Amino acid sequence: MSDPFDRTPDTNPTAPGPDPWAAPEAPTEPVSYAPATDRRPAWAATEVDAEQAARPTPERWFEPAREEAGAGGWIPPVPAGAPRGGGRVRGAFVGVIVAASLVSATLASLGTYGLLRASGSLDRPAATPAAVQAQTVTAPQPIVIDEQSAITTAAAKVSPAIVTITESGAAGNPNDPFGQIPSTGIGSGVIFDSNGWIVTNKHVVAGSTQLQVALQDGRQFSGTIYGIDTLTDLAIVKVDATGLPTAPIGDSSSVKVGQLAIAIGSPLGTYTNSVTAGIISAFRKDGIQVQDGTVIRNLIQTDAAINPGNSGGALLDSAGKVIGIPTAVAQSAQGVGFALPINIAKPIMQQALAGQKLARPWIGIRYQALTQQIADQGKLAVSAGAWLQPASASGATDPAVVPGSPAAKAGLMEGDIITAVDGTKITAVASLDDILLNYVPGATVALDVLREGKAITLTLTLGTRPASL
Repeated sequence: MSDPFDRTPDTNPTAPGPDPWAAPEAPTEPVSYAPATDRRPAWAATEVDAEQAARPTPERWFEPAREEAGAGGWIPPVPAGAPRGGGRVRGAFVGVIVAASLVSATLASLGTYGLLRASGSLDRPAATPAAVQAQTVTAPQPIVIDEQSAITTAAAKVSPAIVTITESGAAGNPNDPFGQIPSTGIGSGVIFDSNGWIVTNKHVVAGSTQLQVALQDGRQFSGTIYGIDTLTDLAIVKVDATGLPTAPIGDSSSVKVGQLAIAIGSPLGTYTNSVTAGIISAFRKDGIQVQDGTVIRNLIQTDAAINPGNSGGALLDSAGKVIGIPTAVAQSAQGVGFALPINIAKPIMQQALAGQKLARPWIGIRYQALTQQIADQGKLAVSAGAWLQPASASGATDPAVVPGSPAAKAGLMEGDIITAVDGTKITAVASLDDILLNYVPGATVALDVLREGKAITLTLTLGTRPASL
């Protein structure tokens, strides 16, 4: 058995304002201020006031004007009954106003204090000025992904669960100048359950009666084929062992083009547990045709090096989770490899663990996945869906609906367009096959169908895909 898959400065002219938090400048000489002249209304003027107005303005606040002292410094007393100076009247009047103002301000302050205390505002912490906040806030740091570390970590975690599968008694190829490439079927596998359950490629084990499974730690076990997938290039192998290391299974539906991809396997069957890395290059919904004529669809394309013997191994993401099973390479190019998404393998892995026979759901139709171009050419009302293209239009010899199939029993006809399954719409990303992978044989589904421009709903019970297909 041989492996058929050789496979910039701130230019703002506006100058910044003064820094409120800068140190104060050196003190300057105080500026003297003089009070404005007390201008009383005309109705309050008196003769005394007029006499006082002719005198010089006093230098001190709130004091009456006095006669200058004589040569001996003596100031004559004011005669009894003489009118008092106007300055005393004004000073007393101003004093009353100032005292009233002070009392009013004090009462207002006490009222404001009471309101603030009652509302709890005085108990709140003082707000930090914006300038201080700007100085204390640390800018978020960019997240740096260390791909080298991711690769080494993933390899250390998963390698123990990657096995080398060969047919028992495999011998070296005498035509190999290195004498290292086995002349029999050889490939890799992934332990997904510690009780000896391994997923691999169908082309690695198909036709074998005895298998030898070797672990990274040197242990070897005899393996048997539990089942062959009838839809994809997958198979399940079982060894009689417990407590084996397992690989964490990921979710291939979350894979993005350009993300890190790590492949682990046994290229040429000799370089066991080899690790290569690259990226996810693309997704191939239409599939590729391999050497035996089989068309494999829904593939992950990667430039991580994949060689004969890598088949059946693991394609990992940066977290070290299995997102695919390497299955083929483009022989006429370099750095073009393909892997089956792990989500396609999950149903048969679950069936194996449940002790069930490996089976895939089947409708029994031949269809064309619609695109805008095909819809325009066929003058169809929709551009997405599964078109049961008539043989007369496609040139095919097989009918679009297999007689006696679940599709025929449900009433599907040539020319029908299936647009959704149980409400899940068929799109360029989610094909009919992709949606059906979520079901098991025997499940009943509702099909949204467009027939001659009219929307109808048909109920269909999924059958089991024949092994001959």
